[in-house]
Amino acid sequence: MAEHDVAQEARSETTPPAEEEARREPPESSATKAELELRIEELEDRWRRAVAELDNFRKRMARERANDRDDERRRVAAGWLPVIDNLDLALSHAGADETGIIEGIQAVREQALAVLADLGFPRREADLGATFDPAVHEAVGTVQADAPPGTVVHVARPGYGPDDRVLRPAGVLVTTVS
Repeated sequence: MAEHDVAQEARSETTPPAEEEARREPPESSATKAELELRIEELEDRWRRAVAELDNFRKRMARERANDRDDERRRVAAGWLPVIDNLDLALSHAGADETGIIEGIQAVREQALAVLADLGFPRREADLGATFDPAVHEAVGTVQADAPPGTVVHVARPGYGPDDRVLRPAGVLVTTVS
């Protein structure tokens, strides 16, 4: 036996590793070709089902986004209905006392501002005297005044919304260098 081990050892030292790999028999596998094909079919079926499920998920998300947009539009429109009702009421009293009409219009204006604020777009009131910021201001003109250049000296049209989500920038007059 010792001679056989020595001969085997000598052969393995002289045989390149690639040839030795080629001489080895493939390990006995319990899986036959038919079992492997069955496994491949099963995996392909699972893959097709996953792809179909992903496609259905995309379609469901698109429907839900469309429904969410419709719900949001409905909510916004419903917020404006009381404003329209009060405008109709003010118009129905047009022949009455003028001060009552003016007070009614002012109340409707306040209600409209409240609707915008509830939607997350409050009226910007602190723009007068501020430094011009193109993210929240739109220069509609320039004037020479006793203020540093780039200062907002008149708000021609108010802006709405916070600094990070401006609905409409304020239209302002800005000072220039004299």
